[in-house]
Amino acid sequence: MYIIEQLPVPIDRAELDILLKAEPATIGHFTTRGIPNPEIKAHLQNVRVVGTAVTVRMPGTDGGILHYAMGCARPGDFLVVDRCGERVTAALGGAMAYAARQAGIAGIIVDGCVTDLGELRQHGVPVWSRGASAITTRILGADGEFCTPIQCGGVVVHPGDAVVADENGIVFLRPGQVLELAQRAIDFQENEKHTLARLAKGEKFPDVVGSRPMIDAAIRQDC
Repeated sequence: MYIIEQLPVPIDRAELDILLKAEPATIGHFTTRGIPNPEIKAHLQNVRVVGTAVTVRMPGTDGGILHYAMGCARPGDFLVVDRCGERVTAALGGAMAYAARQAGIAGIIVDGCVTDLGELRQHGVPVWSRGASAITTRILGADGEFCTPIQCGGVVVHPGDAVVADENGIVFLRPGQVLELAQRAIDFQENEKHTLARLAKGEKFPDVVGSRPMIDAAIRQDC
């Protein structure tokens, strides 16, 4: 059975532009929620992208629901695919990556496998997955869901969530979290420049970040 819901309201472009400046690994200083299993890895390097989550639940070997999603997704949408634990069959390959590029899709996250890695890189669509497989899906007309809450790497993802992802990882944010967490991350990144400047002058890392006095105090307590 197929379940088809409406596309979500897109995240405001101005908010996404701010989020793009925030590194996922910096956001990870402030929250562990919304960060999927790190086994889901980027296939493009030195790329950070943001977008609005458009979710796909794709069990088994029926690829039809992802084809449907490709036909509905808007420029700037971020396809997030729940493979329901399937770890053998590739959800997409080169032709679908080309279709995604033509549609202006920001990126694709698959909690499972993909194929045609060379073509994915050639077409330039940022893709994250658990790995590659030579086994591919079929068009079976069996089942799937579009724009319903899904699981991705152990995280619940809602259609309309904000996504920021790069080679270090992925963060899913509820719409109301975007500006607060993005700004905290950006401020942290700016402060890190001061840390680097002090290190360049010869200071030691534990003195700059304050870990040495904490450890010294703990050692004195243990004595």
